Amino acid sequence: MRLFVGIPLADAVARDLAAVVGRLRSSESAALRGSDGLRWTEPESWHITLQFLDNSTAEQLDCLKARLGEVRSKAAPVLLGKLGCFDRAGVLFAEVTVTPEVAALQQKILAATDPCGFVAETRPFHPHITLARSKGQGHRTDLRKLLDNAGGQPAFTRFTAREFLLYESYLGASGAKYEIRQRFPLIEA
Repeated sequence: MRLFVGIPLADAVARDLAAVVGRLRSSESAALRGSDGLRWTEPESWHITLQFLDNSTAEQLDCLKARLGEVRSKAAPVLLGKLGCFDRAGVLFAEVTVTPEVAALQQKILAATDPCGFVAETRPFHPHITLARSKGQGHRTDLRKLLDNAGGQPAFTRFTAREFLLYESYLGASGAKYEIRQRFPLIEA
């Protein structure tokens, strides 16, 4: 099973983001004329990944549930930043500002998952919400055109993450689907 740990979005933020995505989708045809287009993610799948765990065994799942249940961290303020793209990966995203609380939570999760056999990534932590993926390998720079046609950067609602979740990911022809395996509360200040 493919697992990851993430923060779910508050409803108000998901609504704001859905409005932005609607505007982007309406400008997609002009920006991506001649390309294979984008595969847009569904609002119910939006989350902020704190650690991707990849393929896991049933024993690792049990370990994760126990270890993540021991994580004690404050509720974390979350603020979405600008829209951007990872050109090489062909991903359009909404950036998440790394607050001290989000960074501390992510570090605690990395420490909790280590005894379960998961190695932390060596790349810097760049939290984001994936909005779309390029369908074609040769047209990833078209994401920049889409952002240029978007009419400026949106302003997003700030929210407080009051929990983090252990998700299981299922890959299918229409993209990934996520199932919540367990919820873990954060400490209210």
